[in-house]
Amino acid sequence: MFKLLLEDVRTVFEKDPAVRSVAEVLFCYPGVHALWMHRIAHRLYRRRLFFWARLVSHISRFLTGVEIHPGATIGRRVFIDHGMGVVIGETAVVGDGSLIYAGVVLGGTSLDKGKRHPTIGRNVVIGSGAIVLGNITIGDNARIGGGSVVLKSVPAGSTAVGVPARVGIGFTPEQLNMLEHDKLPDPIADGFAFVLKEVGKIEERLRRIESLEGVSAQTDDELEKKKRQIAEVFDAEQR
Repeated sequence: MFKLLLEDVRTVFEKDPAVRSVAEVLFCYPGVHALWMHRIAHRLYRRRLFFWARLVSHISRFLTGVEIHPGATIGRRVFIDHGMGVVIGETAVVGDGSLIYAGVVLGGTSLDKGKRHPTIGRNVVIGSGAIVLGNITIGDNARIGGGSVVLKSVPAGSTAVGVPARVGIGFTPEQLNMLEHDKLPDPIADGFAFVLKEVGKIEERLRRIESLEGVSAQTDDELEKKKRQIAEVFDAEQR
């Protein structure tokens, strides 16, 4: 137990640049307190002491603002930053090293008593206000953008953004620091950029064919100007 306590403190120092001292972690971090109380509640739950498990969970919610069902499985080195409004359902699983921000909901989508909540992989970052629903899997090292609503599984190493969330281009752990969860791609912008690029290739091939055939096509200057403006917007979004 003492080893886990030290690991929790070390995790806060690794994932929160605002921390100043061990005492601050021990007394002033509700996300850490919620995890500690969940461990007690989870042990009671596994021993089928359901009422006492729920009571500990209820007290924890009152004290920390974090609601974790005692049946949820939480890995090691998980950090709930700020914590207020976080809800983690009964059959949810959170993998080792994951980072969860305020207002995150790991919820269910059915009345089935079986597995109905998300499985979160290792080293996943879930931004503030994100909602992940149903028996889906978020792969290792994935990132969920703040405010996103995730209804489908997200592959390992990729990112999901939007309502409903769409999977964008992924990052490797070496390319993206865990705390830089604001650096997420825009799948819609990626799609438009791809279409514009392909249209440009097609137009270039047509110009070559016209040149070989001796056909001189007129260029719509207004249309070309509009295309450049659209391309500039999406280029700016991707930077």
